[in-house]
Amino acid sequence: MAVRIYTDESVPIAVAAGLRRRGVDSFSALDSGNLGFTDEAQLEFAQREGAVLFTHDTDFLRLAQEWANKQRSYPGIIYAHPDRVSVGECVRRLKEIADMTDPDDFVNHIEFL
Repeated sequence: MAVRIYTDESVPIAVAAGLRRRGVDSFSALDSGNLGFTDEAQLEFAQREGAVLFTHDTDFLRLAQEWANKQRSYPGIIYAHPDRVSVGECVRRLKEIADMTDPDDFVNHIEFL
């Protein structure tokens, strides 16, 4: 099973659109009507949808640690610094991850692009 990718509102919508054009099951906070949701609500949504959350927001790294400290499972987070990785590079690398990784590999895991 391929990894589904949910992009939060810190990520340009072009990333989710580019992934979809390449056959990746991806959707954004805008697509889902989740703009303005708290970080926790975004992560909970991704979990309900069975998707790994892709973000440029370091607050999710802290949130993942908080959930881990509470022994609360999360669906996985992929983080990229917005000034270090272009939209095209994000799409290329996320497609590789989606194609070559099982969703179970991401549970309680943070991946850095």
